Order: sequence, then structure tokens, then C-alpha cells
Amino acid sequence: MLRKLHACPALIAGALVAFMALTGAILSLEPVVNAVTAPQSGATATSSLADLAAGAAANIGSVQRIVRHASGEMIAYHMGANGPAADVVNASGQSLGAYQPSAFFQFFTELHRAFLSGDTGRIFAGSAAAALIVLSVGGIFLLAQRLGGWKKFFTSAKGTLSQRLHVELSRVGVIILTVLSVTGLWMTLSFFGLIGASDAGFSFPPQSSGTTVMATAQMPALQSVSLADFRELVFPAAGDPTDVFTLTTASGSGSIDQTTGTLLSFAANSPWQSFYQLVYTLHTGQGVWWYALLLGAGALTIPVLFVTGLVMWLRRWRNTVRIRGNARAQDAETIILVGSEGNSTWGFAKTLHAELTSEGASVHVAAMNDLQRHYRSARQLIVMSATYGDGDAPASAKRFLSKLERFEAPDNLKTAVLGFGDRSFADYCGYATKVEAALRDKGFRPLLDFATINRQSAQSFGEWGDALGRALNRKLVLRHEAELPKLQGFVLESRRDYGQDYQTPRSILRFRATNAKSWRSRFGFGSSYEAGDLVGIVPPGSTIPRYYSLSSSSRDGFLEICVSKQPGGVCSTYLCDLQPGDEIGGFLKQNLAFRAPRGNKPLILIGAGTGIAPFVGHLRANRGHRPAYLYWGGRDPSSDFLFREELTGFRRNGRLTGARIVFSRAVTHRYVQDEVRDDAEFLRESVAKGARILVCGGSSMARGVAEALDEVLAPLKLSTSALKQSGRLMEDVY
Repeated sequence: MLRKLHACPALIAGALVAFMALTGAILSLEPVVNAVTAPQSGATATSSLADLAAGAAANIGSVQRIVRHASGEMIAYHMGANGPAADVVNASGQSLGAYQPSAFFQFFTELHRAFLSGDTGRIFAGSAAAALIVLSVGGIFLLAQRLGGWKKFFTSAKGTLSQRLHVELSRVGVIILTVLSVTGLWMTLSFFGLIGASDAGFSFPPQSSGTTVMATAQMPALQSVSLADFRELVFPAAGDPTDVFTLTTASGSGSIDQTTGTLLSFAANSPWQSFYQLVYTLHTGQGVWWYALLLGAGALTIPVLFVTGLVMWLRRWRNTVRIRGNARAQDAETIILVGSEGNSTWGFAKTLHAELTSEGASVHVAAMNDLQRHYRSARQLIVMSATYGDGDAPASAKRFLSKLERFEAPDNLKTAVLGFGDRSFADYCGYATKVEAALRDKGFRPLLDFATINRQSAQSFGEWGDALGRALNRKLVLRHEAELPKLQGFVLESRRDYGQDYQTPRSILRFRATNAKSWRSRFGFGSSYEAGDLVGIVPPGSTIPRYYSLSSSSRDGFLEICVSKQPGGVCSTYLCDLQPGDEIGGFLKQNLAFRAPRGNKPLILIGAGTGIAPFVGHLRANRGHRPAYLYWGGRDPSSDFLFREELTGFRRNGRLTGARIVFSRAVTHRYVQDEVRDDAEFLRESVAKGARILVCGGSSMARGVAEALDEVLAPLKLSTSALKQSGRLMEDVY
């Protein structure tokens, strides 16, 4: 809901707000130009308004009024030989030349203020300010939510370039944008008299007390006003001794008697008027050139935020799973909540939804993150959740457990949890198990016993559907066919083989995309990827994709993976039997949780076997020579030293700072976790300095490394669990 409240105004009013921001950024240069080019007034701490007024009257003549701009520039308006004229004057009233306001900034002022359309344009400008308030406030809360809470508000942003740029600019510019939006809306409402109106009644202007006119330079009221406080002085009509001077200062306005030179009346600014002066300065930066530049820089973030936000929305819209005939949440008797990392679990949910709907049931399907506080008509709550990594929540379920704490369930609600996973993982269906336990702790009655689906088995899903049908007194036949993403063509360019004499030989396969020159690739849509992302491969005769970590990014111009040929492995055998020139179909999948964190903090890369693949990509991209240390374990140095040439080159050119490499079948017979323990002091020092740790490889290796790291980190009162929660330890385990 929060994302919708943020995205909808952005999409509807985004172009309008971006236009206002661009024109505002241009206007922010005006105070800077004025500060550089405006003539010096020559004002001192003792300069008074009396000297200015008397000097202007003597030097220019026929002066009607004098105005001091926010920049400090003073303008004397008078009647010249050819009609009304204006001169820039100094503190003594001497003319510094004709006043020539910038036509450029005047045009953009009207364009920004009212779109050159008078009052109607001002309404649109005010609407843009209101939309920006919604975007700013909503963006703050959405940013905190995305980063994991207010305590992590200033942690490093993760994700694609557009996501990182959007987050970083939002974090930097949100204060300025809030100030600009609130002050802009205030000025619009004030212009139309909707706020800040004075309740003072009408009164006739006072008159001078006599017929004798005092010399302007001698008037006490003018002598007491410093030029710093002066705003405007309107001279009395020529030849009319009963007329008065009208004075406006920073604190109020009043009238001055021509005969005595004293104030006849003075009205201090109301709180509304004083506040408006502050609002005006905060919005325009007039008179404070450095602040104006800050406002301009903040305004320029808006077009970038609009573009990056639009890219993010389009990508999210493209990846959104759409359920045909999905009932409203409050009307549905059956609620199906889905936790998925790569959308495969959504396919099973769609199959279940279609079958239940065909039986006349009202069914609502949503992400687990979208759990509502209550469901008015719900009788069954079915949770279908995959598990990410080592027992972690998948992308669409990260906020489910926290939302469950506030969930208000109907008294007769029954629940069922179906976990999706791979039994080769140690924590098989670990997150779904946590969800099941949380529902039981809340006291919900089970509709079905907890069940799991191994490796997306359509047969097991059908059997579970039979049990669900019996529980619901319906005949359900769940025939699931996996929906695969659109496949992209890849041609094998080269291969390097290792350990072919062993039971599990390995190969480094380098592909090129068949549409590498398409516009989608050039502009980063669909084919953009980073090292650590995944490529999904569906072998012939199978409907289940296998995922492989990339050791390259789209900037490298090729797609590279490292494959271990497993006994009986359908996909690994298929890939390892490919020859240069062979073409395969695959799809790219982001793995944002395993991209090298940005910044200059040291990188600690720990892996074994083919787990070295994404690390090679991270090191290849380390052109800034960020400190990077590799801990890697293989089998035999003579036949299993993966990426040896690349690692040697990285060590030589400084992209790899240090490496500790061991082999389990060498004479030393060591594993990577042994190196972690032996290098405990260095690792503790690195973690204390803010190092980021990445672990990639098999689940048994990852468990051994986690145990070793916990021992190493104990003196620092840290653990792998704590580092994971803070985003300083990332795993890609298989």
C-alpha cells in the first residue's frame, strides 16, 4: 500500500513536478548571478535610510519610491525625461546606472510560478507542490522500509543502478525537497488568501500635521532605520505637504509625518507576515546565494528520481504476476499468500487459484508481504512459500512475519502452509517451517498438516491438492505446468575444462547473447546483468530451470558460468557436453543479495569449487583497486585450479589484494575453513574496519565456513548471524 501511495502521485504528476524542478533549478542561479554582478551599495553599519532618501532626491530628482531587493540591490523609481524610469543607487543615493532586470529570469519566474497562465497556472504550480509533499513524505517511509527500518536508514543501498541511484538521491535530497514542496504550497495558498490572511480592517491613511516640510536627511524616523532593515520607502506626492512617507521595514510598516519627521503610525508584522518572509527565503534562496545553490542541486534530483522511479516501476510492472479473476481481498473466502524469489511459486498459486475458482470458490492471491490486518470473509488462509538461501525469506515474503504480529484473524479461520524447496539444501524449506511455527504460535487451527514440495514436483503438488480438496469438501485436480520466462538465445564461444579424470569434472563456459546488439541490450532493458546474478537454463525435456552464478557482467561483453558435471545431473550434463557454436536458451535473473557491496570497505571472498565464479566477476570489476581478499578451496592444484590465469592477472594488476588457496586432495589436505581459522587475527581486524564478507559454494562448505567465522568473530562479540542482519555478510549457497 505504501508503495502505491508513493508511486501513483509520481506517475500522475511526475512530469509536472519534474518540470517545476527544472525551472526552479534555473531560478536558483539568480541569487548567485546577483551576488556576482550587482553593483556594490557601499552601505556600512552606520548607513541610514535618511542618507539614502535625501541623496536619491538630490541626485536623481522626482523619486517616487525606493526598493531594496533581497540581494541587497537598491532601486530608485522616478519620473525621467521620457517617462517612468528606475536607477540602481548606492547607500548615498547616487545613481549607479539604469536598472535592467534580467528578462531571462523574469521569464522563468513566471514560467515556474504560473506556467505563464496567470491564476490558473498558479493552481497547477500549487498542485505540483502538493504532489511533491506526498512523494517526499511517502518516499521517506518507503526508503526506511526498503532499507530494513529506521536504524538502517543510512546503510548502503543495494540493487540495480536505477535502484541505488534512486535510494541515494532520495536520502540526500529528501530534506531539501520537503522544504521546497511545503514552502511552494504555502506561497500558493497564501497568494489566493487561503492561509495567512490578515484580520486587520480598513483604515484611512494619516496626514502630515502641518504645512512645513522637514529636510529628508533630518527626519528622525528615517535616521533610525538601517539599510539592512529597510525594504521600501514610498515618497509623498510632490507639492502636497499633507501627504506622508510610507515606510516598510523587515519588522513592519508605517507612515512618516513630513513636518516632524516622526512616525504617525506603525504596524508590526503579524506572525503570518513574518512567517511568509521566512517561507519566501526558504523557497527562493534570494539574498543567500549559497543556500540557493543548495536548493538548485536538490531540485535537480527530482528529474533523476522521476526517471529512475519510472524505470523501477516499469521493471516491477513487467515482473508482476497477474492473476485473472482474482477476487477482492475482503470478499474472498480463500486467501492464498505467496512467498517467491523467482516467481516459480507464483505459478503453483495460479494453478491452485484457477482450480478453486472453477469450483465456484472466491479466491484472492497476493504476496506474503501484502498480508492485510484482517480479511472480512476469509475462511481459509493458504501460505505457499519458497525458501531463499539458508532458511531466509524470499523476496515477496520478507515482511510477512512482522505483519503477522498485527494480523487480526476471524475466529473460524483455518490455515495451511506448503513449502517449496530442494532437499539437497541442509535447511530444506526452512522459511516455510518458520511460517508454520509462527501460525501455530498465533493459535490458528490447521486446515492441513504442513507439507513440502521438493524441486517443484508437479506430482507432489497434485497429491497435496487431493488432500486440500478433501479438507475443503471439493474435488480438486491440480495439473501444474511450469511457466518459464521468455528465453534468450546464447551461443557457446569457448570452454575450458578441468579435472576431466575425476567423477565430477568442471568446465568454464563462455557465451555471447544472440541479440547482443539489440536496442534492449544497449539501453539496459532485459539483458543487463552483474557478476553474481543468475542465468536460468532449462535442459531439453525438462520444465524446471537450473540456476548458475555469473562470473561476468554485461559490461564484459560475454556471459560466463562455471559448471560442475554432477553424476545423473540433467542440466549439468547438458551444459558440459556443449561444444563451441552450440546455442542454448536461458533467462537472466537478478541476485541483488549477492552483488559486491558498493564503497571502499575491504571485500572478503570465501568459497570453494565453482563458488569462485561470481568472485572472479567481482574482481574483474574491481578497477578501483578496492582491498579484496580471496579464500578459496579446490580439489587438486594440477587439474582443478579454476580461473588460475585470471586470478594471477588480478593479483598482478592490483584487483586482488591477497589470496589464500588450498586443495583438499593435495599433500596438505586442507579446506577453506581451515584457512579462515588460521587467518583469524587478520579477519578480525578487517571486520572491525567494516569489511564485507561474501560466501559462495556448496551448503556443507558454507556451514563449515560459518562455524569457523563464528569462532573468529567471538572476541569481537559478533557472529555470522549478526553480520547477515546488518548486510555485511552475504551468501550464495547451493
